[in-house]
Amino acid sequence: MTHIAITHQPLDAAVLMQTLMAPQYGGIDIFIGTVRQMTGEIETTAIDYSAYVPMAVKEMQKLAAPYLAQGFEVTMVHRIGHLELGDLAVFIGVAAPHRAEAFAACRDLIDRLKQTVPIWKKEYDTDKIRFGGLED
Repeated sequence: MTHIAITHQPLDAAVLMQTLMAPQYGGIDIFIGTVRQMTGEIETTAIDYSAYVPMAVKEMQKLAAPYLAQGFEVTMVHRIGHLELGDLAVFIGVAAPHRAEAFAACRDLIDRLKQTVPIWKKEYDTDKIRFGGLED
């Protein structure tokens, strides 16, 4: 039950994890990205995420396709809108027959999502507002 989405709704990690549960998988790896307070010396107070949703979903599906073709299960959901400190921004989960495959696929998916999926952030810091992609 592959689940790929961009949503305004808060992410529920427990519910999303259930999309990965099946008896054929021995390894499940999950990455959860949250809004952090500090990036080096910069203090963040909130982030607004936006996306070109049709293209973002299409690109996420393209990223997941090779893993789905190998029989893995993939869940990728990114939240958009206004997020406060500690809010879940992204959930990526991979279920595979073995843990090493799940770890490698999950890391690859988050790294490639940040590089290629059209999602942008407007970061509110204590001293200014910064704009950017998903580079961190």
